[in-house]
Amino acid sequence: MQKKIKKPAKVPVHHAPPPNQVRIIGGQWKRSVLPVLQALGLRPTPDRVRETVFNWINHLRDGDWANAQVLDLFAGSGALGFEAASRGAAAVTMVDTHTPVIRQLEDNKTKLRADNVQLLRGDALLTAQGLAARGQRFDLIFLDPPYQQDFLAKVLPLCANLLKEGGIVYAESGMAMVFDENSEQGKPDWMAPWEVIRADKAGTVYYHLLTYNKVVTTA
Repeated sequence: MQKKIKKPAKVPVHHAPPPNQVRIIGGQWKRSVLPVLQALGLRPTPDRVRETVFNWINHLRDGDWANAQVLDLFAGSGALGFEAASRGAAAVTMVDTHTPVIRQLEDNKTKLRADNVQLLRGDALLTAQGLAARGQRFDLIFLDPPYQQDFLAKVLPLCANLLKEGGIVYAESGMAMVFDENSEQGKPDWMAPWEVIRADKAGTVYYHLLTYNKVVTTA
């Protein structure tokens, strides 16, 4: 009787996980896929959120990006800044404090030939202060800082000096920024001059469009 030959046990093959990626949704680089560093806890804004947000912005700008000056203060993956550049923004300034992140963004800029993108390595708060002191103003500012570190409370007041008249701030957060004026926990002081014009939530991510209303002080 012929013995059955045992097949060798299958050895599991451990493939390296695919690199994190972001996909540009609209504009001249639509469907372009860009790699994102897996280190440093980068958290790219999800495609569905970006699509919604850029639909909002596109509506508010009547589809006109040609003269838009854009600032992405916590660039990270670059998903927001490159999306704006893809849609034809005149200039996009992207800021990040981590050298490896800036190097990855440089590679992506080169890949896309994104001449309308400028990259700055530095602390977001100090960079914002420096840009304001030099008189630079922006039509659109992206704020997607690390959650749970109170960055928005620190950076929004600085954005008041960076925003052009009628400009827009996009703010992403782990908590809602829509406050009930009648509740005991009303709008905090740092939100007082800001109006939330659009807001939504996806999973644990809250995202908002804000406009700035100058507070008129009376003597």
